Amino acid sequence: MIHRRTLLLQLLGLGAAGIAQPVLASRSSTTPGQSSPFKPLLGPIPLPSDGLSAGEQQRHYKRIGLLDRLQVPEGYRADVLLSWGDQLGEGVMGFNNDYLAFTPLGEDRGLLTINFEYISARSWCAGYADAHGVELPFSALAQAMQAAGGSVDVRSLPADDQLRTMAEKVATAAMADLGIGVASLSRSGGSWRHQATALDRRIDGLQGLHDPNQQLRVSGPAAAVFRQPSRLGYDDGLGDRVIGSFANCSGGQTPWGTVLSAEENVQTQVVEAVYADGSSPPPSACPFRFNGTSIAGLGNPFGLAGNKYGWMVELDPQRPHRPAIKHSWLGRFRHEAVAVRANPGEPLVVYSACDRHGGHLYRFVSNEAIRDPKDPSNSHLLEAGRLEVAQLDSDGSGRWLLLAPETAVAPQPPSHYEQIGGAGFVSLPHSDRSQPGSERIESDEQLERYCQRYRTLADLYPGEGMRQMGAILIDAHLAANAIGATPTARPEDTEIDPRTGDLLIAFTMGGSDEGGRADPAVFRGPSGEKAWPYGWVMRLTDSPVQEGRPGGKFHWRMAATGGPPWEGGLGFANPDNLAIDRSGNVWMVTDRSSSDSQMDLFGNNACWLLPRDGGGDQEALLFASGPMECELTGPCFDSDESTLFLAVQHPGEEHGSHRPGEAEMQAFQLRDREGNRFEQLRTVPLGSNWPSGVPGRPPRPAVVSIRRQTGGPLLPQD
Repeated sequence: MIHRRTLLLQLLGLGAAGIAQPVLASRSSTTPGQSSPFKPLLGPIPLPSDGLSAGEQQRHYKRIGLLDRLQVPEGYRADVLLSWGDQLGEGVMGFNNDYLAFTPLGEDRGLLTINFEYISARSWCAGYADAHGVELPFSALAQAMQAAGGSVDVRSLPADDQLRTMAEKVATAAMADLGIGVASLSRSGGSWRHQATALDRRIDGLQGLHDPNQQLRVSGPAAAVFRQPSRLGYDDGLGDRVIGSFANCSGGQTPWGTVLSAEENVQTQVVEAVYADGSSPPPSACPFRFNGTSIAGLGNPFGLAGNKYGWMVELDPQRPHRPAIKHSWLGRFRHEAVAVRANPGEPLVVYSACDRHGGHLYRFVSNEAIRDPKDPSNSHLLEAGRLEVAQLDSDGSGRWLLLAPETAVAPQPPSHYEQIGGAGFVSLPHSDRSQPGSERIESDEQLERYCQRYRTLADLYPGEGMRQMGAILIDAHLAANAIGATPTARPEDTEIDPRTGDLLIAFTMGGSDEGGRADPAVFRGPSGEKAWPYGWVMRLTDSPVQEGRPGGKFHWRMAATGGPPWEGGLGFANPDNLAIDRSGNVWMVTDRSSSDSQMDLFGNNACWLLPRDGGGDQEALLFASGPMECELTGPCFDSDESTLFLAVQHPGEEHGSHRPGEAEMQAFQLRDREGNRFEQLRTVPLGSNWPSGVPGRPPRPAVVSIRRQTGGPLLPQD
């Protein structure tokens, strides 16, 4: 379907003049669908919602060029609110802003909580001096690291070693650009801007390293693991206190005003695997790496214990002196997002998901019931409860499995995959319980022997009481595999529909890697494809929870399917973060990798609207298109839904700064709305200069605000 390559123009009989002025790939449509609340952008491929006839589609899409801009529909404007390096509290705006949460403080004042997820080394190094006003020894460090073999256990080097000094300096700077921020906003003339106040705040990756009073707290059973006097693995000497937070991807808000920030891909910076008692291997197992285009092992120079990262962090943006808390009852895994259900008279329910191939959907249920959802004391409900994990059936039903010592070990057998087609395996806690991490089980016979040896989670995780439960929660992903939870298709965001109460889940893509794969009996393409790389949005109707009675059933269906329209999709690829407005419209941003040629068809990552009237099943309207090689993240609204906040993450991540004339030609086979095939030639700039637009200047991640030029609600009212 897709032919991606750098082309000589002569291959298609085109001269340079034929592409010198590329057509905007996402200009405003002049004939949008009648149901559109705005004029949708025209993206890089024909869409059912683009309002063009088959012939018009062929003429428009035959030859296009992508643009290094944030594009919004006619009648809207997008303004940069904050960008990397701007002053924020005692620090600065960090790098690769992700999740955003708006907290109102009055009619024209508010707070914006911002996650800073990871470092894209190429653009970070190129722009660091410009953003921070300080030079770092990037070139010298890269050369020294190459001479050292590419990786090093920094703490094993002598204190006066030059490599250690440079590594610590660069790693400290990188950690300072990660974590969480809170920015004070004020509105004038309908436009929001940053206006610093005492509530501005930064929690970075090394928070509390030099001041114990700034260290993060831990609630729930994992704290008992961290306090245990002896362990199989590494002891950081901090007990149940934690230095910093990083890999902060998405998150959620509570009705009582706090923000939950999700630590996701911590395995890049610290050891992810743990021992049977929940303790972590030493930091030397995840050495520091840096070559100028990638950076990893940031926890190594500081002796960070890996089991203290990968949690859900709660902070109160209105109380900057209140310590942030990692709530261990919510489990340790690659948290992407969180949805909170808080109904009076019922237990608190918190949904979250693990963004990995074969990751799971989880549900926390508090022991106590909620009285007033807006009561600030509700945070204590996160400190005691139970964690459950979803098991989905292909008929649209499902159930919740309890993660607890008494739960039986009953993994999904490898033969399940073989019956559907393809190689089967399951990753389980290592059968040698003196070894950390997982073991790959590739046959039913091997699995049977495993289950005879380990019949319950208590057999896999020794100990008693909170220590045993804490070890299970620390190793939640492998424990969930062990009890038969359904491996899913990289679940990212979880949001509750305010009108129906349903849970919406964005599954980014169905596929596999060495660690797991999505269950193809559940995650199939429109025509039954066993692998579907374009993703879905699922709608899950849960049953009421009951105090003291674990488990329960639910029903699910796919509400929106990604992919090309001519293959049964709605025209988007790789849904990521979701936001649902008060009218029930679903706003979705995408996360397709710019380094994955299979996804080049879909152009730049974008923001889409799935109208409530269509139920998300019938159409997807293109609302915004991002700059080159970026990801749009963190959609959220102000109180009156007149402004949409978006984070533009990692522009220019693959190629760095764009320079004039640097572009790639791509060719694709497309189909118009009548199914006729035609070829598209596309000009794709390499790298980005956003938001400055200055040729050769390094790009910067930034937060933008989008509103109608005439003011009023973001979507025109009927």
